Amino acid sequence: MHQIKVLGMGCSKCAKTVESITRIAQELNVEIQIEKIEDPQQIIAYGVMSTPAVVMNNVVVHAGSIPHRDVIEQWLQATN
Repeated sequence: MHQIKVLGMGCSKCAKTVESITRIAQELNVEIQIEKIEDPQQIIAYGVMSTPAVVMNNVVVHAGSIPHRDVIEQWLQATN
């Protein structure tokens, strides 16, 4: 199971990122645990300067925009 965190202050792009990852994981039948992090201190702790950012298995894999579908698929299929 992938542990995924979406870092952001509640913007629409952050919400869209959560929705996209969740939907694609369901379509691919990949089990994930997704968490939305909005606390500025936690976001800064990851060294992220622009959001939305995606942390997968405790590694920042994306920051600054909504990730494209093909990129999300690659993340989810990496260890499946």
